[in-house]
Formats: sequence, structure tokens, C-alpha cells
Amino acid sequence: MKFTKMHGLGNDYIYLDCTQSMPEDPAGLARRLSDRHFGIGGDGLICLCLSARGDFKMRIFNADGSEGEMCGNGIRCLGKYVYDRGLTSRTTLQIETLAGIRQVRLHLDQGRVTGATVDMGKPAVGRPRTVFVLGRQCTGVPVSMGNPHFVVEVEEPGKLDLKLLGPELERLPCFPEGINAEFIRVIASGLLEMRVWERGSGETLACGTGACAAAAAMMAAGRMDRAVRVRLPGGELEVEWSLSDGHMYMTGPTVTVYDGQFAD
Repeated sequence: MKFTKMHGLGNDYIYLDCTQSMPEDPAGLARRLSDRHFGIGGDGLICLCLSARGDFKMRIFNADGSEGEMCGNGIRCLGKYVYDRGLTSRTTLQIETLAGIRQVRLHLDQGRVTGATVDMGKPAVGRPRTVFVLGRQCTGVPVSMGNPHFVVEVEEPGKLDLKLLGPELERLPCFPEGINAEFIRVIASGLLEMRVWERGSGETLACGTGACAAAAAMMAAGRMDRAVRVRLPGGELEVEWSLSDGHMYMTGPTVTVYDGQFAD
């Protein structure tokens, strides 16, 4: 089975060309391949599929096998995947996801894709709510970017024990579908720092939908400008909330690590 390992700011995925057929058990395959000791290693599996609604379709399976609605870093890399392999000559793509159609505009350097800007759609920012985690109050802002997020402002994200806190927050009964949790600190009106616990994958070095959710929460509260940088452990993303159409636009790099073949 041929695959490609790619990442956006260290948020790494295993890509399969499934335009001919899907694996019989993509969830189980995602669990096996994502294992960093006995598999390829990654935050999940992304399948390239044909689409009747867009240029291509993206299906995302997290490291635990659960299927995700959308992945900002993953969809940027999917754009690079199809362009660099000659599957399309277009630099603006319509990609179908479980969260809807997302437009991806590719950035090229000497004929190869080095990054992309994604139309992430309109964020839905809720009212702050307080939940109880490990016996303590935790107040955050629920935001939907086509998938669910909970944005929590803290003094020092780097000092949090996310391995302890993340799983407890992800599985709270008040979040029946699970939750992606962002722990953020506003550094300036145009810059915020963030760590993320991704539903089904654990802590990752970057999360595109999470960066947009965090920025949207702070922008809606009047805490930040409409165009900001989001600093993650894996690097920085640029996020803009457009006044003209109400959509959020995310820009970041795309990297192919290697192509390989997995022996079953």
C-alpha cells in the first residue's frame, strides 16, 4: 500500500489515494498507521476521494479511528498532494469535507506548492460557558468551525499538563460529540499563543480549525484585530476574519515528508 507522509506545522498525516477504492476498514487502518512505534506515525489518516460536489473529497480519520469533519492543516496538504502529483493543474480548488465545501488557494514556488490559503467558512461563536474538569471550574468559549471547539484563555499555555487535562475535557458529558480544546494567551492585538488538544488525536503541534476558532473567539470579544498570527508549537498560521463575507481565511505552509510503501 503506497502512502505519502505530509505535515502542516508539524500536524502530520498519512495520505492515501482512494480515488479508485476506499480501504475496507479506514478507521482501523488509521489506528494502525498512526501509531508512532508500530506504524508509520501521524496525527491521523487522510483519504483523497472523488467528489460529485467539488474537485476532490477529503475524509479524515483521527489517530483513534474516529472520523473528523474538517482539518485545516490537512486540507492545505491535500491541495499540495493533488497538484504536485499532476492530479490537477488548478491552483484554486473546491474540496468536499464533512463540514461542507472548502476553497483552497495554492501558493507555488518554482512549480511546486509551498503553502495555501483556505476559506474556512463562517465561525459560529457561542457564549462563554463554565464546565468542571478534575473538580475545578474551566471557563471557555464554544466555537464551531464545522467541527466543535472550546477556547480557554490561560496565563501560561506552556505550563499546562495537557496529557492530564485534555482527555478529561474532551470526554465531558456536556460535549456529547467530544471537543477540540484550545488553551490560549493573547500576546498582542495581532498575535496569540496557543496549545491544542485535538479530539481523537491528543495534543498536536498545530491545528488549523483550532487556530481559527481561537482567533474568532477573541475577535468576537473585541480583544484582537481582524487579521492575526496564531503561534503554535509547530509554527505560525495567519488568520483573517473577513468583513466582506464573514468567512475566516487561514494561510500556512505545506510539506511533503516522504513517499513510502506499507507492508500489511
